[in-house]
Amino acid sequence: MLDDFMTRATLAGVGVAFAAAPLGCFVVWRRMAFFGDATAHAAILGVALSLALNISVFAGAMAVALIMALVVTLLAGRGYAMDTLLGVLAHSSLAFGLVAVSFLSGIRVDLMAYLFGDILAVSRSDLVVIWGGAALVVALVAWRWSALLTSTLSEELAYASGLDPKREQLILTVALAITVAVAIKVVGVLLIAAMLIVPAAAARGLARTPETMAVIATAIGAISAVAGLQGAYVLDTPAGPSIVCVAAILFAGLNLIGWRNRSGA
Repeated sequence: MLDDFMTRATLAGVGVAFAAAPLGCFVVWRRMAFFGDATAHAAILGVALSLALNISVFAGAMAVALIMALVVTLLAGRGYAMDTLLGVLAHSSLAFGLVAVSFLSGIRVDLMAYLFGDILAVSRSDLVVIWGGAALVVALVAWRWSALLTSTLSEELAYASGLDPKREQLILTVALAITVAVAIKVVGVLLIAAMLIVPAAAARGLARTPETMAVIATAIGAISAVAGLQGAYVLDTPAGPSIVCVAAILFAGLNLIGWRNRSGA
């Protein structure tokens, strides 16, 4: 079954949805959309370093994404405006990564695959990495779910409950770096943030509890992956962007239905 490239691609897309959707809920709740985007942009520098050092792209992308997220977290508490800091680091790391790739001699690099994903080229070993990373992220979020929710709701409430909001932020940062690393093969660095945010945003109006929102967001992400791949196959369009387009259509449709229901109530 795994010999079929469409089967591998579908499994890869669903695996990324399982990792990105629950984490994306916290990104939406904490208004960290630009944070996720900046972390994803940094991954291209990790790709360049991985190719130069002949190590796993997954390991390099995750390491640089994690370093980027930690740097932002540390500098944010020292008087820097968060949006300005993220803008500088995101675009600088992407630019340095692209320049670094241009210096790699004797190595054929398909930048479009890393920028927009190459899900149709996913191998069996890639599936192991993607699903392993997704399982790790889901386990991490499930383990700290209550603490993460409390810290997201109020730092004062977290301290009163004996929790350290900075530690929970670090856990979220680690999970985000892992997600970026596993998603880079599927949707590329420029579309990873979309897979984090769009399914979660689409699920927000349908859910009455945080847990329900995470489940619905996962379902929307998985549906987007499957439908996007089928649409790309039929229409001969890029697979990664097609997945995000389906997620955006679902977001628009669900919000339109919600708006009509509220108007009619």
